[in-house]
Amino acid sequence: MTIGVPKEIKAQEHRVALLPSAAYQLIKHGHKVVVETGAGSGIGFGDDNYTHAGAEVVKSHAEVFGRADLVVKVKEPLPEEYGLLRKDQILFTYLHLAASKPLTEALMKTGATCIAYETVKVNNRLPLLEPMSEIAGRMSVLVGGYFLAKHNGGEGVLLGGVPGVLPGKVVVIGGGTSGVNAARMATGVGADVTILEVDLERMRFLDITMGTAHTLFSSEAGLIDLLPHTDLLIGAVLVPGAKAPKLITRDMLRLMKRSSVVVDIAIDQGGCLETSRPTTHDNPTFVEEGVLHYCVANMPGAYARTATQALTNVTYRYIEALADFPLRDAVQRNPALLGGINIFNGTVACPAVAESHGLPHTPFQQ
Repeated sequence: MTIGVPKEIKAQEHRVALLPSAAYQLIKHGHKVVVETGAGSGIGFGDDNYTHAGAEVVKSHAEVFGRADLVVKVKEPLPEEYGLLRKDQILFTYLHLAASKPLTEALMKTGATCIAYETVKVNNRLPLLEPMSEIAGRMSVLVGGYFLAKHNGGEGVLLGGVPGVLPGKVVVIGGGTSGVNAARMATGVGADVTILEVDLERMRFLDITMGTAHTLFSSEAGLIDLLPHTDLLIGAVLVPGAKAPKLITRDMLRLMKRSSVVVDIAIDQGGCLETSRPTTHDNPTFVEEGVLHYCVANMPGAYARTATQALTNVTYRYIEALADFPLRDAVQRNPALLGGINIFNGTVACPAVAESHGLPHTPFQQ
């Protein structure tokens, strides 16, 4: 099989889907790896690293897609890439289809099999999403604290406070992977942290392991009580494969202090605030109702080298399976891949995506 690694074209996206070491392993398995020139150069992996591993480096984005049986990416295809996909091809990447019906319909028209990292499921875990959620969670406190600075548009609150001055208040909505990592970072800098969650067993775990962080059962009433006193609000809600629920309405947002900050990690899945809209690393923030919003849709791309290494650590075994075996055999050998199949043969195979867009659901037949 020929595995294609195109250069990411999303704004300020320097991650690459395959490290040279991973390309080397695939080549040892008898496969060909075709890499677009410059695909990893932004994070220190030059073309020579890939050629030394045995991969072929080509100049054209279209050539990578044209030659590949399996295309591995980091982010969803952009409109200029839709026409490069074809019926006999597998695309393996983060898709977040529930947030975009146009993307879903465009991928259906290609006829390609589209497998999403974020819906590959092992028991109740999402192993290919977890490392990016860890990075986004930790990063949310870094960027939130940065934008709380007065010269960056914030209210001028230092999250950790100082002797004689109370610390800033951080509210994290969601106690999953990104929420836990956000809370750990926030408590680490000395902030006053509250985590909202609906799973009682999860709250017991958080209560035992999170030290000084508080837990609160997530409800609209609870949020209304907290918002007027919140300096940094972090949205870390995830419904696997589906749109994020809008837990903060515009009216609720008005309860927050002027120049307080919101970081919506859930923006990849549509965001958990009514006022959220996707932004980029080039222009990461906007203000709604006096509150500064940070809604970058590829947050881990800011720490692209770390993110690429963490991503390849978890995706490689599935890439290898998809390369070594026909799709149905790969799914039988790695059942977690079944949940990752979002689009197959022009139909929506993921029930959460189908429900999000009101489209028919056609399960993948093993």
